[in-house]
Amino acid sequence: MKKLLSILAMLGATVLSMQVFADEVTLDQAPDRAADLVSLQRGARLFVNYCLNCHSATAMRYTRLHDIGLTDKQIEDNLLFATDKVGNPMTVAMRPADAKEWFGVAPPDLSVEARARGGDWIYTYLRSFYQDDTRPTGWNNAVFPNVGMPHVLWQLQGVRTPKFEDSTDESGVTEHRIIGFQQVTPGTMSANDYDDAVADLTSYLVWMAEPAAKERKQIGAWVLLFLGLLSFFAWRLNAAYWKDIK
Repeated sequence: MKKLLSILAMLGATVLSMQVFADEVTLDQAPDRAADLVSLQRGARLFVNYCLNCHSATAMRYTRLHDIGLTDKQIEDNLLFATDKVGNPMTVAMRPADAKEWFGVAPPDLSVEARARGGDWIYTYLRSFYQDDTRPTGWNNAVFPNVGMPHVLWQLQGVRTPKFEDSTDESGVTEHRIIGFQQVTPGTMSANDYDDAVADLTSYLVWMAEPAAKERKQIGAWVLLFLGLLSFFAWRLNAAYWKDIK
């Protein structure tokens, strides 16, 4: 009983912390491109070129990319940089100990990060980096303050600095919050093109977190339909069985 109460307390604390986080940060809605195979392919390319250098995705095998329309030849020629076999999982060569020394913490595995954070969080996070000379990496993030991850997409987005606004509450505490960004140097992409690229990357991460999500939902609909029919027949059978019994 005590173990059950402890689990419930932990779940309650988790939900509460998530609610507080949601209240503090306004997330932008990520475009839904789950059915756009071309978008998922572009996202896979961005993931391999920019994310897979530090982050692994050990629950994902390259062969699963067949589901988004890629052949073994396309995977080998364009995406297979960290291993030599298409059937291998998406791992990185960097050792966790080295990553912890360089970044302060080992980069998390991204296999199911989208399920843990949500697509909106990832989409907003990747568009909220700004230059901060006080940080070891030279970068900070409005969604994840004091993040250890550098802005790996900075060449695409360019360099930005934040715009701050001070507000004082009833208790006299002054809050220094970010209200926007100012472009310092341009990137190789326009702002709209960068947002579009991040949408592709986010869509891929959401897909990678559960490649069978579409099939699961389709099967779930048929299961619910079957259970509904089964319930109807059971109800009519029960009525027929008891109709002559008083």
